[in-house]
Amino acid sequence: MQNKQKAGAAGAVCSVGAIIALVLGMGNVRTNERGLELIGNAESCRRDPYVCPAGVLTDGIGNTHGVKPGVRKTDEQIAADWEKNILEAESCVNRYANGKNLSDNTFSAVTSITFNVGCPTMKQSTMFALFREQKSAWPSACNQFPRWVYAGKTILPGLVKRREAEKQLCLDGI
Repeated sequence: MQNKQKAGAAGAVCSVGAIIALVLGMGNVRTNERGLELIGNAESCRRDPYVCPAGVLTDGIGNTHGVKPGVRKTDEQIAADWEKNILEAESCVNRYANGKNLSDNTFSAVTSITFNVGCPTMKQSTMFALFREQKSAWPSACNQFPRWVYAGKTILPGLVKRREAEKQLCLDGI
């Protein structure tokens, strides 16, 4: 898990594993532990607000809602924000990608990319369209993950790694 602290950043980094345990304990998300680990490790966990590569003020585990400069969050606050963001992504998957019929692994992988890219973009994607088709199209949907590795026109190595893990999780559920 990515919870190591850099010199000079004492207290700024939090434990992804601790936040996952809190979210799983709440019992409200469908995304499985493997999916939460994938998202958490890709996003990392930060107590203090920072500007993400997309230029958005972010805190916790990829949270962009209600972030206030200079406000450090507790594990409980980070878990509550993350749960809300995961539930939002899950709702999108259920609504636009046939989520209720997907296995837990496939659902978790699709929730991960939706968490990262956003519902407005994903609901119009080929991937989501393929998940709305017959089950025979779902492997093709899983094979769409590697297409989502760009920030603008630049391929990001972190996204390449994340998309490969999402693809594998997706296929493991087929």
